[in-house]
Amino acid sequence: MPLKPSKTVETFPNPKPGRDYTIRCETHEFTCVCPMTGQPDFATLTIEYTPAKLCFELKSLKTYLWSYRNEGAFHEAVVNRILDDLVRAVKPKKMSVVGRFNIRGGIQTTIEATHP
Repeated sequence: MPLKPSKTVETFPNPKPGRDYTIRCETHEFTCVCPMTGQPDFATLTIEYTPAKLCFELKSLKTYLWSYRNEGAFHEAVVNRILDDLVRAVKPKKMSVVGRFNIRGGIQTTIEATHP
């Protein structure tokens, strides 16, 4: 069954809730669309968090990020929305999302949003 984009982030119980540890996920394949020009924006996203009771499942993270592919969003808005959605899903002790967007018009943009 082929995968489809989804706004749902699946979770599973933290296998070691009594220990603080860091989970870092990185993808070089994040895309969204510039809301001003309609052109694609490409970014490397790094998500880093210390789980509390839940972790997010990686395949659902992939389909969640994929859901932005044809969505118009400013860099600042999309990074903050991803952080908000992931915090809502797993309620981590702490989390950061960094979006390093490819050069456009000679400017490379990096956005970092953190929780708490």
